Amino acid sequence: MAKRMKNILIVGVSLLTLAGCQQQVPNSAEGVGFNDYAQYELERARREASLQGTPLPSGTAIVPPTNNQGVTSSDLAAAGINIGGMNTGGLNTAGTNTGANTGAQQPDQPLAALRSNPEISDEQSFDAVAGRESIESDADRRARQAAAYQQIQATALPDRTGNAGPNIVQYALLAPNDRGETVFDRMGFSTEARFQRNCSGYRTPDDAQRDFISRGGPQRDRLGLDPDGDGFACGWDPQAFRAIAAGN
Repeated sequence: MAKRMKNILIVGVSLLTLAGCQQQVPNSAEGVGFNDYAQYELERARREASLQGTPLPSGTAIVPPTNNQGVTSSDLAAAGINIGGMNTGGLNTAGTNTGANTGAQQPDQPLAALRSNPEISDEQSFDAVAGRESIESDADRRARQAAAYQQIQATALPDRTGNAGPNIVQYALLAPNDRGETVFDRMGFSTEARFQRNCSGYRTPDDAQRDFISRGGPQRDRLGLDPDGDGFACGWDPQAFRAIAAGN
C-alpha cells in the first residue's frame, strides 16, 4: 500500500510540473515543442503506472497555467497528494515575475540637449535672443564686434618658384590682341587635321598654351597649335584672366 501511494505521489507531481511548462498557444513551426513533449511524458507515465499496477485515470489532461500562477496547494490536493507538513510558502508564488520592467521607454530629450549645448548658436531664435538681450546690450555687443573687426589689405602675389612653366596669366594681360585676331604669319603649314590631332593630346587649353609658349610661341608654332596666328593655342582665350584683373 505504501509503495502504491508513493507511485501515485511521484506521478502526480510529474503531471503538475508538466502542466506548469505547458504553453497556451502551440507553435507548429517549432517541431517537437513543449506540447509534443508533454504528451510524450504523459503517455510514458501512464505506461509506467500500468506496468506497476497503478494505472492513471484516462481523463487525466494537461491544463495550461494562467499568467503568473504556479502550482498551488489546491492543485496538489485535487491530485490526491497529501501536503501535510510540507512547506508550501513558495508554491503559490512560483510563477510570480519578480524581474524589473525593462520595457519602459526612456524620455527622449534631444531638444533639451541641443538647448543646453553651448557650441550651438541660437542667434536665429527670436525668443532666445529676446530673453537675454535688450536693445542697449545688443548695440553694445555690435560696437565691440565692429571695434574688433580687421580688414586685411590685398598684397601682390609672391614670385613663382620652381619650374611651374610659362606664366599664362601674365601673357594674357600683356597680349595686344583678342582671340581670333591674326598677329603672326603661319605660312599655311598647319592643317585642320593636324591642329585637331595635336590639341587632343592636352587636358585643358591652359596646358596647351603653356606648352605652346615653352616651344617658342607665339612667334613659332612647331606643332600647328595656332593655325590662325593669334598667339593663342588650341582655342585658349585670355579674356577670362583679363576680366578678373579688371575686377569684372
